[in-house]
Amino acid sequence: MIFGKNDYLETEKTFFDMPGGEIIFGIMAGIGLAAATGFRIFLPLFALSMAAHSGFISLNEGFAWVGSTVALVILGVATVVEILAYLVPWVDHLLDVVAVPLAGIAGTLVVASTLTGTDPAVTWALALIAGGGTATAVQTSTSAARAVSTATTGGAGNPFFSAGESFMSAVFSILAFALPVLGIVLLAVVGWISYKVIKKVRN
Repeated sequence: MIFGKNDYLETEKTFFDMPGGEIIFGIMAGIGLAAATGFRIFLPLFALSMAAHSGFISLNEGFAWVGSTVALVILGVATVVEILAYLVPWVDHLLDVVAVPLAGIAGTLVVASTLTGTDPAVTWALALIAGGGTATAVQTSTSAARAVSTATTGGAGNPFFSAGESFMSAVFSILAFALPVLGIVLLAVVGWISYKVIKKVRN
């Protein structure tokens, strides 16, 4: 993952100069985007497309199409439709049914796209484990939390819950490019809080 801007923090530049630093940075950024796909599938893909289209980053050669104008428009429309659809009670549950496997696929793809300079076998292994695993875990947790919201509010609180999911997806998408280390820390915090809340409610 090669960034096309030179205005990063000096610490990040120093990190880039370290052996393997670019690969590690790509993994962290990919995991951040994978976490974002666990909340919303298309929003982080749209963010990735914008970053690639603007020349802010260079993707793995096999994923250059993500930065095309056509992909940018399609992902932009899909993002708006997905966000609005999740605000409709009960429709959000239907979307969750298909979102778990799709999030895993999307998470795998975003990690694979941000990794450059690695052997293809290593790239896809990391993408499946780090990307697909992270996205699936986040999506499964949000689906469980949505079920709790439905049970406790009769579905009335779901639109607010969905809005929060979209917000978190945007936050993780931004951090993935700006401060990926912070994104990883936030992922750990969100995971811990989600686990505690769901466990408490179910008990």
